[in-house]
Amino acid sequence: MQMKYISKIQANMKRYQSVKARKATARVLDGSYKSIHKGRSMNFDELREYVQGDDIKDIDWKASARSQKMLVRQYIAERKHNILLVFDTNMNMLGDSDGFEEKRELAIMSAGTLAYFVNKSGDYVASTFMTKDGVKYYPFKAGLGNIELILENYHRSVTMDNKTDINECLEYIIRNFKQKTIIVLVTDVRGFKNITDSNLKRLLVAHDVLALNISDASVDKRGAYNLGSMNQIPDFLSKNKKLQKSIKETNLRLQAEVTEKLKKYGISCSTIDYLDELDKEIVDLLAKHRGERIRK
Repeated sequence: MQMKYISKIQANMKRYQSVKARKATARVLDGSYKSIHKGRSMNFDELREYVQGDDIKDIDWKASARSQKMLVRQYIAERKHNILLVFDTNMNMLGDSDGFEEKRELAIMSAGTLAYFVNKSGDYVASTFMTKDGVKYYPFKAGLGNIELILENYHRSVTMDNKTDINECLEYIIRNFKQKTIIVLVTDVRGFKNITDSNLKRLLVAHDVLALNISDASVDKRGAYNLGSMNQIPDFLSKNKKLQKSIKETNLRLQAEVTEKLKKYGISCSTIDYLDELDKEIVDLLAKHRGERIRK
C-alpha cells in the first residue's frame, strides 16, 4: 500500500514539530485508564453482544447457543485507548478554512496526526463516516496501514453531491458501540451546530468525546467560493463592507453557540486553521481532554 497520507503527515510533523510538542505527546498519552480491547492475551472481563467489526475468534459459541444471541468475550488491557474517528463527509468540507486550505485536507491531516500519535503507543484506531451507500465503518486495528486506508477512503467520500448529516454516524455508534471509546468528531462549525443535544448526551453516557473544528474561510478572502451556488464570490460582493460585517457577525454568533454547546457537555475542542504547528494543536487537544477527565 502506498502511504500517501502517512508520508504527508510525517513530513508535516518533521517540518513543524517542536521539542515541547514531542515531550507533551509522551505526557498526554501516559497514565491512561483501563479500556476494552480484543485479544486472547489480555484479561477476560465479560460477555457482550457481537457488533460489526468484532473478531469472530472472540465469539463464545456455547454462551451464544444458551442465550440465543451472538456473544463475544471482552477483554481488558491496561493503558490503552480505542480511538474512533468520526468524519463529516458533507460537501461543505470541500470549502476552504480560514487559512485558505481545503477543509477536507485539514480534516485528513488533523485526524491523521492524532491517529499517528496514538498508533505509536500501540492503540487501536477505527473510523466511521457517511458514503453514498450509507454509514461506512472501519473496525479497530493497529498500524499505519489501517490509518492510511481510513484517510484515503474518507477523501474519496467527500463529494459535491454528498449532503449527508454526521448525526447518522452518531446514531450508528449509539446503537452498536457499548465498549469504552474515545470518539473524535471531525467537522466544521455548522456540522457541530447540527449535532443534536440528544446524540451528544447519549454518546457521553458510555464514551469520551473530543472535537476537531475545521475553520471556515472569511468572505473577504480574495477568491472566496460559494459551494451552494458553485460559483466564486465576485470581488464587489466579497469586499462589500456591510456584507462582510453581517457574515462576520453571523459566523461569530454561530462559533459562540458551538463553543458554549461543547463546553456545556465538557467536550474538549481545538480549531484548526492551518497545517503549521498542527502537531501542537493535537497535543493541546489531548492535554485539554486529559484535564477534563481528571476533573471529573
